[in-house]
Amino acid sequence: MGFLTRSREQAPCRVTISHRFEELSAHVKFLNGAVVNPGDTVLVHGAEIMAPYGEIVEEDRTATITRASGIERFWTRWTGDFEFMELCEFSFSEEVLS
Repeated sequence: MGFLTRSREQAPCRVTISHRFEELSAHVKFLNGAVVNPGDTVLVHGAEIMAPYGEIVEEDRTATITRASGIERFWTRWTGDFEFMELCEFSFSEEVLS
C-alpha cells in the first residue's frame, strides 16, 4: 500500500439484512477475514436485497474493498474525532415528557 496510491481487493462476504420491529440493520461480514480500515470503502456486488417486514435475510455476495492511500488513511484518522462530534447533537427542553 503506497502513500499516494489506492489498491483494490475482492472478498467473499455475507450480507445480513434485518427488518424487524426491534431491529432495522444491515451488516457485511467478510468470509476471508478481511478487515476494513479508516478511509477504506466497500462495494457489495449484486442486486438490492429487500427483507420483508418481520424477517432477516442473509445472502452470500462478493465485495470490492478499495484500500485508502496512506495520506487518506492519515487524514481520516486525524479528522475522524472532529466529525464524530457532529453526530453528538444534544437538545434540552423544559417540556416534561409524560
